Amino acid sequence: MMGKNKISRRAFFSYSAMLGASGMIGSSSILTSCAGKEKGSENTPLKQPGEYYIPELPDKAIDGKELKVGLVGCGGRGSGAVENVLEAADGIKITALGDVFSDRVENVKKMLSEKHNQNVPDEACFVGFDAYQKVIDSGVDMVILTTPPVFRPVHFQYAVEKGVHAFLEKPIAADPKGYRTIMAASKQAVAKGLCVVTGTQRHHQRPYVEAFQKIQEGMIGQITGGNVYWNQGMLWYRTRQPGWSDMEWMIRDWVNWKWLSGDHIVEQHVHNIDIFLWMTGMHPVKATAVGSRQRRVTGDQYDNFSVDFEFENGIHLHSMCRQIDGCDTNVSEFIQGTKGSWNSATHEIKDLAGNTIWKFDEEASKAQFKQQNPYVLEHVDWVNHIRKGEAHDESEETGISSLAGVMGREAAYTGKTVTWDDITASELDYMPEKLELGPMDMSKYTVPVPGVAEADKK
Repeated sequence: MMGKNKISRRAFFSYSAMLGASGMIGSSSILTSCAGKEKGSENTPLKQPGEYYIPELPDKAIDGKELKVGLVGCGGRGSGAVENVLEAADGIKITALGDVFSDRVENVKKMLSEKHNQNVPDEACFVGFDAYQKVIDSGVDMVILTTPPVFRPVHFQYAVEKGVHAFLEKPIAADPKGYRTIMAASKQAVAKGLCVVTGTQRHHQRPYVEAFQKIQEGMIGQITGGNVYWNQGMLWYRTRQPGWSDMEWMIRDWVNWKWLSGDHIVEQHVHNIDIFLWMTGMHPVKATAVGSRQRRVTGDQYDNFSVDFEFENGIHLHSMCRQIDGCDTNVSEFIQGTKGSWNSATHEIKDLAGNTIWKFDEEASKAQFKQQNPYVLEHVDWVNHIRKGEAHDESEETGISSLAGVMGREAAYTGKTVTWDDITASELDYMPEKLELGPMDMSKYTVPVPGVAEADKK
């Protein structure tokens, strides 16, 4: 049975966009013209144009040759992603499906046939832990990788070896070993001229992209710190059913097990951590954190984290995430600079006196573009790069963001300050030695206790 999911992440995403619209005033050009012109008020860019990437975001990808797409991971995110790519471009054909469970494959196969007139033949539907290899080897041009995150590095590595363009749902690593695999595969993807896009969809959300450009242009000055949040109610869970082995239950309930998801600071809150890293172009050098498990029903994860990330220049980022019912909700990012601040909840920039000097003009954006869904726009960008023959890689950047989440998680789990050097060199590897739908040593999957050595947890 599926536990009640009171607040979905996509509902929060829509809620954030609604907040941005609720306080709309004037147009961006009028607001920008209000910026001070006194001596010393000119903006000093953080980066020069050409030193950072601004995606082209047309409503739909350019036309071109038919592209064959495979899907690995046929759960909710996978089924959504194949619909996103079909909406993003014409000439897309879903030709192969793969998952550990046959019912997941059949569900997507049926949906594609009934809703999109896309018929995947039985011989191109693969089941098992090696299904990713069979999908990638089936002759696809592009592969969508949406299994639980722990599997992402190995699946991406194989796609790159075979020269297949990849979409990687975030997070793309759940542990340091997976991160190192991602970084090595990223370099190979660039060398091969592949196009790799990741599921950090805010990089393709119009208000975030415009804010990113304004911040790079120096509108808030030098960045001095920030706060990022993903606080919501309890996420979904699955009650173990008769006949399910340990492995099957854990995979079907994957968002509650740290080895599969990386815990929710990595699986979900990576979005918000990633925003700060994207805007600053830096990664944290150390993390000190607290966290606990209060009301989670299944799995071995925490349900709240609070992390102090420190960066090389001495600035700090406060990161907070929570999945507990009955508490206040907040999914947003705030960045402070020497000249002003940006708030994603309202999609505006204010000067130090609190005056709005820029605000995303939602009305103007909707008048110019029909497509506002970032989950579709990330696939528009992906297909455009492929059809133009342009190499593009987002896996390195998202790999760093994923490892930052892992660093914060390990700081909370251990009660120790964890450095970037510590975590990049760590031998921590969540992948089980044997992958099969059978029994597991469940004694290994216990809730972490800060300040207690592994040997003392029994």
